[in-house]
Amino acid sequence: SGLAYIVVQHLDPTQKALLAELLQRVTPMRVCEAVQLLRVAPDCVYVIPPNSDLSVIDGVINLQKPAEQRGLRLPINVLFSSLARDRRDQAIGVVLSGMGSDGTLGLQAIKTLGGLTLVQQPETAQFDSMPRSAINAHCADVIAPPGEMPGRILAYTGKVPPPAALVETAAESSSPGQLSDILQLLHQHTRHDFSLYKPSTLHRRIERRMAIHSIDGFAGYADLLRQNPQEIDLLFKELLIGVTSFFRDAAVWQQLAAVTIPELLARRPAENKLRAWVVGCSTGEEAYSLAMVFEEAAQQRPVQLKCALQIFASDLSQDAIVTARRGEYPNSISADVSPERLARFFTAHDDHYRIAKGIRDMVLFAQQDVVLDPPFTRLDILSCRNLMIYFDNTLQRQLLPLFHYSLRPGGVLLLGSSETVGRLDRLFAPVDAKLRLYLRQSVALEPAGALANSFPPLSKRAKEIAVPTHTVPDDANDNLQSAADHVLLQVYAPPAVVVNRTGDIVYISGRTGKYLEPAAGKANWNFHAMVREGLRGPLGDALKQAATHSEAVQLRGLQIAAAGSVQSVDVTVQGLTGKGALHNMVMIVFRDVGVPPTPGRRRSAQTATAAAHAAELQQYRDEIQTLREETRASKEELQSANEELQSTNEELQSANEELTTSKEEMQSMNEELQTVNAEMQTKLDDLSLAQSDMKNLLNSTDIAILFLDQELNVRRYTDRAAKIIKLRDTDIGRPLGDLTTSLQYPGLSDDARKTLSTTVFTEKQIATNDSRWFTVRIMPYRRLDNLIDGAVITFVDITATKELESRLRQGSKT
Repeated sequence: SGLAYIVVQHLDPTQKALLAELLQRVTPMRVCEAVQLLRVAPDCVYVIPPNSDLSVIDGVINLQKPAEQRGLRLPINVLFSSLARDRRDQAIGVVLSGMGSDGTLGLQAIKTLGGLTLVQQPETAQFDSMPRSAINAHCADVIAPPGEMPGRILAYTGKVPPPAALVETAAESSSPGQLSDILQLLHQHTRHDFSLYKPSTLHRRIERRMAIHSIDGFAGYADLLRQNPQEIDLLFKELLIGVTSFFRDAAVWQQLAAVTIPELLARRPAENKLRAWVVGCSTGEEAYSLAMVFEEAAQQRPVQLKCALQIFASDLSQDAIVTARRGEYPNSISADVSPERLARFFTAHDDHYRIAKGIRDMVLFAQQDVVLDPPFTRLDILSCRNLMIYFDNTLQRQLLPLFHYSLRPGGVLLLGSSETVGRLDRLFAPVDAKLRLYLRQSVALEPAGALANSFPPLSKRAKEIAVPTHTVPDDANDNLQSAADHVLLQVYAPPAVVVNRTGDIVYISGRTGKYLEPAAGKANWNFHAMVREGLRGPLGDALKQAATHSEAVQLRGLQIAAAGSVQSVDVTVQGLTGKGALHNMVMIVFRDVGVPPTPGRRRSAQTATAAAHAAELQQYRDEIQTLREETRASKEELQSANEELQSTNEELQSANEELTTSKEEMQSMNEELQTVNAEMQTKLDDLSLAQSDMKNLLNSTDIAILFLDQELNVRRYTDRAAKIIKLRDTDIGRPLGDLTTSLQYPGLSDDARKTLSTTVFTEKQIATNDSRWFTVRIMPYRRLDNLIDGAVITFVDITATKELESRLRQGSKT
């Protein structure tokens, strides 16, 4: 096939691998274990060696010893991430059966850079954890059984052209109309208009989806989109570019921290809060980078001049906003973030870093379309990096004035390394042209065309996407010991036992010899047989009570013999009704309350009272801790809702400003419409008068006239015609042949149809049943544009002429 194959398995680092030998038995291609600096060749299979991480750099294999401790290695992510960087849209990642989530992040990298990702159908996998993780992360282009994957891969590689020829091939295989159909479907389904994106970007992403479905032309793919709305969602996500990282282009962030932000703070000495907007924030790395840089710069100011920064971060992708709000990133960010910043602005967990609360609170994330939705305004910093490179010049010329409108005088605009303000340099002056840092200029915008079109009503789509709540996963080894230890360590610390409903002891925690002792005779682990004198009676009753009540039963001041003296004990009996190993069990907890009694009974009572108070105090502390956790969860939900409301408020303010401007235009337009309406009413009156004149004219001629349409249906008639052909107002639209007439003219309809087809006049003298005579003339009905649109029949009464003619003939005969 011309492809090269790299196979990575989760291997025991201490054992020799036999995978290369096993694969060589079933393929004629050369199979070998990968070695350092080996160049990857087509039609060869390379197998990862044990205790190594394998990556590909410039087409050459690079092996490294794993940095992670055993059990936490993710070699598939390492390979996929390197392939994404090295081969970009020519990389193909396949995840098969396996445990854990290895490969998911790597597939995301391949998919982001335009490569193909395939995942085994979980139902066909012996271990489905890895496939399901990739599917749940929405990074699988193809989900199929392994047997179908070769055909899908070969179909894809046969469709996707090399990058250099991609644009030319797409232009040859598609027409503007076909691409327009696809963009129209996207616009109808997603509300987003991609027609102003660069054609090269659109072609490359659409061609990739076509290759996945083995479709040749854009017309066929447009048909697929019409039949499958889910494919429109997938194409929409495909067209959203999500490449980002912390502190990308390090020189830019150094300039911001050392010069730009301190100068901005100096220009705003009286401000206690600045505002920033990160457009196209993707998964949040750039917004958090700005927050960290600002925090570092603000720390250099005197205490009395402290200033905060409110960052609005927006993106069109719902999935990206969810990830950004969560604020959790893989351990691999250590390559982009310095150890000092990791320690200061992140909290480390087993497999990820989480943004510190102080930095997270500075950023408000919102789903927003920068082209359609109202912008954030009164900004001091606006960052739009590597977004406009995907837009054509028309859209860029709309967005830059919009950014100028959003920034306050003296505000800072930050663009990507491949973007400039172009001919709109009168709006922004370069602070550092090489780093694409600009300062807003105080110039008036042109009234027409300076800003993007008036914003439409706010989208009904939810701006807020709920961040999934983190829950502690259930222990895979849900056994009696682990479950009991969990409850005891969190609630009780003293010695305790767990018994079933019949009193058999199933678990013991701590030293319980003071309260229990084995009974003489055959071994018996029943609680009632082992409990010491002084406890047996009260505990028997308490066990019965605990079996029928959910509240704990408290027994205080029970006396037992201990080392020749008497020990006072408090006992708690708690029925357990939860699911799992502790279902229908009873927990019995023992607490010593003081030293054995001495002649000073008052002191012993005081000690017992103090112990009881301590127990109550511990119970209150536990309740307070529970309330704190519930309050923390509620606070996170309220923070998310607050972000949504703030974002909506900003958009409403911007929309209100735009509506205020539009109100005057609407008033002016309303006046124009009123003027036009008056003119139209005058014309209607004139037309009505002309119609009345025409009707009176026709009736005054004393000539019977019948107007027919092209189907020979009655269109109009004069009063005289109604006396010859039986006509009423309800006969308008009736066929001529259905009408009753006194004319002895059975061929009237045929002659009218002939006149319509030949446009030749027909004229005949026809007698009536009441001895009258008429000249019947049939003519075509010509419109002003010289089109034949029916027929006109006139009836002229020639009865007197006929009678005179008859008398003259009789006179001549005599």
